[in-house]
Amino acid sequence: MAYDYDLFTIGAGSGGTRASRLAALSGARVAIAEEYRVGGTCVIRGCVPKKFLVYAADFAQSFKDAKGYGWSVGQPSLDWCTLRDNLAQEVDRLSGIYVRNISNAGAQIIHDRAELVDAHTVRLVKQNRMVTAQRILIATGGAPTRPLGLEGHEHLITSNEVFHLDALPKTVVVGGGGYIAVEFASIFAGLGVNTCLVYRGETVLRGFDDDVRVCVHEELKRQGVRVITSGRFSRIEKTEAGLRCHVTDHGCVDADTVMVAIGREPATAGLGLEKAGVAMRPNGAIIVDEFSRTNLPSIWAVGDVTDRANLTPVAIREGQAFAETEFYGRPTQFDHRDIPTAVFCRPPAASVGLTEAEARRSLGQIDVYKSQFRPMKNVLAGNEQRMLVKLVVSAADGRVVGVHGVGPEAPEMIQLAAIAVKAGLTKAQWDATCALHPTLAEEFVTLREKWHA
Repeated sequence: MAYDYDLFTIGAGSGGTRASRLAALSGARVAIAEEYRVGGTCVIRGCVPKKFLVYAADFAQSFKDAKGYGWSVGQPSLDWCTLRDNLAQEVDRLSGIYVRNISNAGAQIIHDRAELVDAHTVRLVKQNRMVTAQRILIATGGAPTRPLGLEGHEHLITSNEVFHLDALPKTVVVGGGGYIAVEFASIFAGLGVNTCLVYRGETVLRGFDDDVRVCVHEELKRQGVRVITSGRFSRIEKTEAGLRCHVTDHGCVDADTVMVAIGREPATAGLGLEKAGVAMRPNGAIIVDEFSRTNLPSIWAVGDVTDRANLTPVAIREGQAFAETEFYGRPTQFDHRDIPTAVFCRPPAASVGLTEAEARRSLGQIDVYKSQFRPMKNVLAGNEQRMLVKLVVSAADGRVVGVHGVGPEAPEMIQLAAIAVKAGLTKAQWDATCALHPTLAEEFVTLREKWHA
């Protein structure tokens, strides 16, 4: 059978664009459909614009710190509209680069919603046109979970809407305790917004190392964020003054804006997956094997839509592995172990490998090395912000199986530490590495005393 395309990709985010570009460069006939904007969550309403907001929030602390170094900076003020509009312009620029790179590779971009009809057929909704493909790749990503069963949910915003606010609120309540909630609570506080975080758990960042969780939790409070734990929204009420959040066991909290960040879910609704016979989990995630192939031999899926490791670089590597396997004859699986990850709160947190608790469960005997201290830069500034560094080591063979940090440039350090963890380097090899002084990173190679709880 003659198909219209060798590959048809649904979703022009990080994973979909990488797979489509590489496939097109092999000489394949490739089309990629995107119903919103090319670039996906990361570029349009995720990692990139969020990091710019983190930079903006950091300036507030920098202005304070500068005084200890002899600088007089006056009374700083923030123009939200300037920040928002400059950020939007940069997002437009980056999206344009994605479009150009896809086109230059020889792939066709179709600005339309695509839905599966069968294992080889896609319907373009706006054009009401059918196209066929030998291979179909689903890369539609994820979307913020909205609590539709909550009374007053229509008054809430998610991380999608934050970047388009007409004005910066004076008070905000953030619901959730994962990395997105923590990041935006920290951002709002840094931008001068009276911020409250409501989380149903006891400590933020479930899934991270416990020392990281406690450190981030304490830093949020030190920044002035009111942190309410063991509570959840029971109702959101609109009042003359703004919004009133009814929180179980904690009364009410008033705010101008209420944001929820209670997770993300695979964006598979209405894609026709059921009609085509694609197997999914109850949460809508597409089930795939180690080569990102679904139960149908002509359909693959990469990125957040598979709910494996929901991170931009992972989607890119999964998309690349798919293209290598299918269009270059090089069977490639992406190894999902030891993926570094970061929380861009203030200060940021980052980790790679096993948490202390995970290591104890899986390895039994472990050694822990950690230190918490005030970074050198903060001393003259009178800044009480502290840094955490931590190594988790297998007692059996001395391998460093987990590296965790909270503090300035922690994500940059963990990116490089991830090489050592992936390579299976031992604590002795870390110790044999000469320190670069004076740096924060040297603390990771000068940890000598085992921690005893």
